[in-house]
Amino acid sequence: MSELDIQLRQLVKEACSHPPGSPARQRRLTQVIRLSSGKLWRESVAYYQDAVQQTWVYFCQNVCEAKTGDRYDPDRSSVSTWLNAYLRRRLQDFYIDGQKQQATRATGLARGSRSGETGEVIDPIDNLAAQPDVPPILQEVKTWAELDVTGELQRVHIEGYPRINCQMLILRRLPPETGWKELAAELGLSVSTLSSFYQRQCLPRLRKFGQSEGYL
Repeated sequence: MSELDIQLRQLVKEACSHPPGSPARQRRLTQVIRLSSGKLWRESVAYYQDAVQQTWVYFCQNVCEAKTGDRYDPDRSSVSTWLNAYLRRRLQDFYIDGQKQQATRATGLARGSRSGETGEVIDPIDNLAAQPDVPPILQEVKTWAELDVTGELQRVHIEGYPRINCQMLILRRLPPETGWKELAAELGLSVSTLSSFYQRQCLPRLRKFGQSEGYL
């Protein structure tokens, strides 16, 4: 086991020794996320970042307590191995979903099918399971963005599109996040325009908030 793996395991142990939602636990979990990011499995696919965000949500929910899956067991694997196993499953899910959507569009059933009894159009989205509880760190980020006490997140927007600002994009990209392709279609702008603005203007402000709260 590498020195980094040993450090990550110790941080997890320390994090789980503190109560859920406590600042001490959140700081250590944020350290784990920052240190282990470089050891994540990499793939050059459009949905990679979405899968990574789902992985971090799963990590926060199950590293200390089993909320949506099996709790992390340090005797079975390193933190990195555990995270990568989950990330690969999510990437596979995204790939399979993409293939299904292509097949659905090809047969003209992109928006669902009609009920055999009533003829009512049924949207598959209606049958999705409810989202799990939001980890405390993400809830605090959401509250910060929604309140936008200084108004800065709303002021910083794409030129000519005041509605497409940092507040809106940060909230839409928090889990359960909206994909860039979906946002681009909804807002009438290209994926590159949206993601570039997000990387240049929104992420630095998000990082600044994380640093001020001791998460980074």
